[in-house]
Amino acid sequence: MSQTSPSPRPYIGGQAVLEGVMMRAPKSFAVVLRRRDGSLQVRERAMDLGVKGAARWPFLRGIATLVESLRLGGEALRFSADWLERDLAAEEAAAAGPGLGVLTAFGLSLFAWATADATGDAPPPREARRSGGWIMLVVALAFLVALPQGAAAGINRVLHLGLEVQSAPFQAITGALKLVIVVGYLLAIRRVPEIRRVFQYHGAEHKTISTYEAGLALTVANARPQTTMHPRCGTTFLVMVALVSIVVFTGIGALLPRIHTGSALADNAIFLVEKLPFLPVLVAVTFELQRVLARYCAAGPMRALLAPGFLVQKITTAEPDDDQLEVALASLRVTLFRQEHGEAAAAAGDDDVAFPTYEALLSAGRLRQAARAA
Repeated sequence: MSQTSPSPRPYIGGQAVLEGVMMRAPKSFAVVLRRRDGSLQVRERAMDLGVKGAARWPFLRGIATLVESLRLGGEALRFSADWLERDLAAEEAAAAGPGLGVLTAFGLSLFAWATADATGDAPPPREARRSGGWIMLVVALAFLVALPQGAAAGINRVLHLGLEVQSAPFQAITGALKLVIVVGYLLAIRRVPEIRRVFQYHGAEHKTISTYEAGLALTVANARPQTTMHPRCGTTFLVMVALVSIVVFTGIGALLPRIHTGSALADNAIFLVEKLPFLPVLVAVTFELQRVLARYCAAGPMRALLAPGFLVQKITTAEPDDDQLEVALASLRVTLFRQEHGEAAAAAGDDDVAFPTYEALLSAGRLRQAARAA
């Protein structure tokens, strides 16, 4: 998932989903999926002009961008999961293949339950969106905040280190464990075949954006030699959050009110609550830092500063095949109908459309000249 763009071209961001790729630009949002019959299923709609007012200020814009990315990524994932479910249901059980797998199915079920639309067409009511958001927030906090600190407390106790929960060494251990947990989780899910295919689409997305930023024609031949690494990737952002958290919490831990309840468990729980208000600060600082590094350190000796993110991207991206490259290129091409050629090239409703092949999409003068999806 790309964050910002140093290119003079319009900002293009993307995200891999199940058997597809989502792309977004200032004027357009698009998702393209590869159906089981080989055709391309397309969803495209106009985008708002993005964050406005104070949300565009440095540090505030990072939080606003993250919220928007999660919202659009959620819509894209629901769209891809819905069509995959339709295709699997339409096939005979003997030919349906292994399905989604236990880990993938669990993740999709949780996601669908937390963000399900009330009617399937209209947005969910405010209460449903709020409850779903809280569920995902609790899961993220448990995985990225509570679990690393709990693991650090366990190490502190087992090794008899005698470290106070607010001490710099304890927070350094917590930050290091956060990175270990994130990398370990990514390595584990990479072994799931369906997730590995998502990682291949992630690589295709990066190759496509690099092709676009280089000013090359959106062809498989031009995209194939591009790198699967990208300095604005969301994986890099996640790694940088973990690294920045080590610096921030190591520095501020000793400055917060001292905790001495007589219970190590209570001390850890209280300090965990004290850390929560600083999480938006982590997001804001990391966003600005990644923005600077992507702009000024993408080439030359300073590229070494991006090495931690690139190393983890080697886990979350994989070399795509030509069919997957076509899907990513198609997603960007669909985005550009509205972005570069105006409303007339993409409008005529927001209905989903289907193309039998990538060549058919490329030859279309307008997005919705193709037959509309059933």
